[in-house]
Parts: sequence; structure tokens; C-alpha cells
Amino acid sequence: MSARDDILTRIRGALKDSPEAPEIPREYRSASQLDGDALIELLVDRLVDYKAQVAVVAEAEVPARIASLLEGARTYVVPAGLDDGWLAGLDGGGDGGAPGSRRDSRRRLDSPAQPLTVAELDGVDAVVTSSAVAVAETGTILLDGSPNQGRRAISLVPDHHICVVRAADIAGILPEALRRIDGTRPITMISGPSATSDIELERVEGVHGPRRLDVIIAR
Repeated sequence: MSARDDILTRIRGALKDSPEAPEIPREYRSASQLDGDALIELLVDRLVDYKAQVAVVAEAEVPARIASLLEGARTYVVPAGLDDGWLAGLDGGGDGGAPGSRRDSRRRLDSPAQPLTVAELDGVDAVVTSSAVAVAETGTILLDGSPNQGRRAISLVPDHHICVVRAADIAGILPEALRRIDGTRPITMISGPSATSDIELERVEGVHGPRRLDVIIAR
């Protein structure tokens, strides 16, 4: 008998009496009572506590904010489905042309058809993505791999992540957020910049992802 057969035989033996699974109590909160302004205020408080940089701006101000955050970046990557309007502050202008007439030469596009290699991503200074939903109570931003967020790798390898969260996509608590997403998609949960205190309780940032997280909340 192989090890596999032995394991399966033991499992069948353990389940031969077909025990019924006990009813699981689900008495946790499933919704919050916060309004839009309170949700934004709570999310900002949590994100700042996690050492993220946060700006709450009008939708029309998002392009200028992104352009400001990318000053000094030699290169940056964006997913193929990101809103082009958000990048308007980075295009044109230099030659007197209309905004969008000349694409920023620093930009690298990542798409399912032409994904950047890990080495290419490692050489990129920053990444700009949107988000699926954010949880105000925990200060967590969820990415689900949609076209405006791209592959998980592009949000983990570059050292600086600029993430846009729409105010309408902020949920109060996790159960609300989970109802808004497709659980079969690859979910990345972000709560501040990547950090660990595993070694002698010294906080080290940028270990498992970006060292710097800038969140733009568009209301």
C-alpha cells in the first residue's frame, strides 16, 4: 500500500460513522452604521496608524495628486485597465501639446498579454493601482486582480505603491467588504506598508511588499 492509499484509508475510517457537523453560530456583526464621512474618517485614522500616507481629494484632483507622488520616480508601472484619466497629469504638457498628447516615457504597462518579468518589476520605482474595496474599521485595502488593479506581483515588488480608493468603495467592517467582492478571485489584503518586527522587535519595512504606501481617497 502506498502512503497515499494509507492516508485515504485512514480518512475513510475516521469518517465511516458520518458525523454531522455542528451548527456554527454566526452572531458577529454583518453591517456597520457609519455614514460616508465617518467611514472616510475612520479609514484615514487606521491607515495613518499603520504608517501609510493618505490624501482625501475630489475625483478631479486625483491626476494631480498621482503626478505629485511620482515626482522623482525614474519609472513606474500601471495595470492595463487603470483609468487613463488618472494619469493625465503625467502626460503631454512638456512640448506644449494638449494633456494626453504624449505619454510619460517613465511608464511601464503590465497586461495579461505582456506581463513584466520579476526582474523588470524589481527595477521599477513605483506602482499605481485602483482597489476593489476598503475596510474602514481595520484600515485594510483589498485588491482582487481586476484590470484596474492588475496582477498581485505589480503591487508587491515595487518599493512604492500608490493606491486609489473611491469613497463609494469603503465598507465599514469586513463582512460588508466580502459581500462586495468575488471570493473566487485572487485577493490581496493591504494594511499599511509591508513591515515586520520578527527580529528583536525591530520594525523593518519593505520586507514582503512595498516600503511606502500612499493612499488617495477619491470622494
